[in-house]
Amino acid sequence: MKGSDHQYNSSHFSIGLTLAIASSVFIGSSFIIKKVALKKLQLSGNVRASAGGFAYLRQWLWWLGLLTMGIGEAANLLAYAFAPAALVTPLGALSVLVAAILSSKFLNEKLNFIGKIACLLCIIGSIVFVIHSPKSEEIDSFSMLVDKLFDYSFVSYVGSICVMSLIIKFVFVPRFGNTNITIYLLLCSSIGSLTVVSCKGVALGVRESISGEVNNFSHYMFWLLFLTAVGCIMVQMNYLNKSLDIFNTSIVTPVYYVMFTILVIVASGILFKEWDHMSLPDIIGCLCGFLIVIIAVFMLNAFKDFQISFKDLNLDTRQRRLNQSVEGRDSLHNNDNTYALNAYARQL
Repeated sequence: MKGSDHQYNSSHFSIGLTLAIASSVFIGSSFIIKKVALKKLQLSGNVRASAGGFAYLRQWLWWLGLLTMGIGEAANLLAYAFAPAALVTPLGALSVLVAAILSSKFLNEKLNFIGKIACLLCIIGSIVFVIHSPKSEEIDSFSMLVDKLFDYSFVSYVGSICVMSLIIKFVFVPRFGNTNITIYLLLCSSIGSLTVVSCKGVALGVRESISGEVNNFSHYMFWLLFLTAVGCIMVQMNYLNKSLDIFNTSIVTPVYYVMFTILVIVASGILFKEWDHMSLPDIIGCLCGFLIVIIAVFMLNAFKDFQISFKDLNLDTRQRRLNQSVEGRDSLHNNDNTYALNAYARQL
């Protein structure tokens, strides 16, 4: 029985991992497809979307990008039904990697040397995280999830998030919202952790209903989780857009990724007990992989406008050597002149 359970969990983990990676590929690609469509509209003289134009709605390429994003989001939702949330959420960083690579190919946005290193680090960090991530969780059915939702620890977490969000909304946002980047991002990240939990519940309910195990569509908690997910997403996107409108995207992206992922890991750890059966080496491995991905995301965004390549590094090295050689010859020449002057003075 244990062997069959292990096989069941392994197959679900593989499906969830595949869906999470596919989701990142589709979502990252959708940004590029929609960007290409918007650039074509700009070249044709239509009013830009940022100026209030809606010509992109007549552009089939833009709709292809929207469809691609929809497929990616659907794959991401299904991934939560098969794999731990602590695995699915951090792998969202791969969409940044996909967008960076495709933008250099189709948008002529050059990926500099630092960006290429960041892409490599992102892949390495993701691999390390996947190897050491939790492979199973205690909750594997919708009914078990409903029971766990009323655990004291998770109810306390939800209550803390609600109180903290209200304090940030009515106390900190009016005073520091436009000057401190963490205010809006902490608010949408905390709400986002509840979004992931709700999506996990919806995904489990859909999976069981489709497989014919049980009809969760008639359960009130399924629709409550669905409405919670929709509401949280709306609040989350509202404050994320405000943050993007005020602060630099290169700073917002890594800070939001770190805050959102940490809070999702905390929420899923409390509810799904994903970390209870992990060994210390696996926990350390997950933290190291996550840290590598954080560094990679920061490098991709912070240094994307730097004009630097591997050839530039070689040129700089050769230039320094040339300068040192010239300085050496000048020094030797000056020493020869000094010696000649001293010899001439002695003759006098």
